[in-house]
Amino acid sequence: MEWLINAAYYIIPFIVLLGVLVFVHEFGHFLVAKLCGVSVSEFSIGFGKKLWGRKDKSGTEWKLCAIPLGGYCKFLGDGDASSSSSENVDLSDEEKKHAFAFQNPFKKLAIVVAGPGANYLFAILVFAGVYFFLGKVDFPPVVGDVIAGGAAEQAGMMAGDKILSVNGKKVSTFDDVRQEVEMAVDGNVKIELERDGKVMKLAFPLQIISIADELNQKDVTRPMLGIRSISSVEVKPQDVSVWEALTSATAETWRLTEMTLRGVGQMIAGKRSAEDVGGIIRIAEMSGDISKQSGGLDFLIFMAMLSINLGLLNLFPIPLLDGGHV
Repeated sequence: MEWLINAAYYIIPFIVLLGVLVFVHEFGHFLVAKLCGVSVSEFSIGFGKKLWGRKDKSGTEWKLCAIPLGGYCKFLGDGDASSSSSENVDLSDEEKKHAFAFQNPFKKLAIVVAGPGANYLFAILVFAGVYFFLGKVDFPPVVGDVIAGGAAEQAGMMAGDKILSVNGKKVSTFDDVRQEVEMAVDGNVKIELERDGKVMKLAFPLQIISIADELNQKDVTRPMLGIRSISSVEVKPQDVSVWEALTSATAETWRLTEMTLRGVGQMIAGKRSAEDVGGIIRIAEMSGDISKQSGGLDFLIFMAMLSINLGLLNLFPIPLLDGGHV
């Protein structure tokens, strides 16, 4: 029975997660290809042995395959699923009008970037929906509590201090503070804060603290500032219009993209360990943990965050990825 429970909490959410994100990505390619007059011969979720398939009136075969770790759109005239080669068959002049390989560069570019674009659009719509229907909560960058013995207390920070910048980066929310602390790779921070109308500057080392990771049910060690935000009781969700929800969602999507790019840059420069990047197994663990211990909303937000990473990864100039085609 235990394996059935694990399947329900880990395998199924993982398959749902990847299935949705891959469908969104490939449907972006599919939709723009159709708008550009390109014929799609196959639309597949997964690789390997076909489990189910159906051909529609336009000639596209929609498939579900056994290995749910990706998917593809195969266009008319493509020699493989990655559209990196052409079939060794002669196409008629009429067929060439609808084959990807014979399109002008602008149409090809639009089709290629439509996949990552769809992932970004999905994330924006998820965030916007959360903001619009549940309200938007922005915790101000104000210290609510200083942890006894922590780095902040030893540096002289006090409850009520308003943080203006961390390591030279201006902050407007407490999440910004948390992000900049996480991005500090040398174990030190420079804090600019306001106290009683006066601006102060502090520079001090972070403190390695062991904290409970609720998802993994174990303690993890992290460099911490040693402060807490003001109580959630003091900050009420704000009702926002559709436009405000969309603009805030776009800003949040860009924030997460920027954070990811900075982290990748730090790994390339050797300042951050590559162990910080989670692979397929880690994604499966996180999706299962979230589905097991949290609600559907947390799972949806996690899906949106992963969608951003999927879209960004596919824009990297790596062969076989969309960025390689670009």
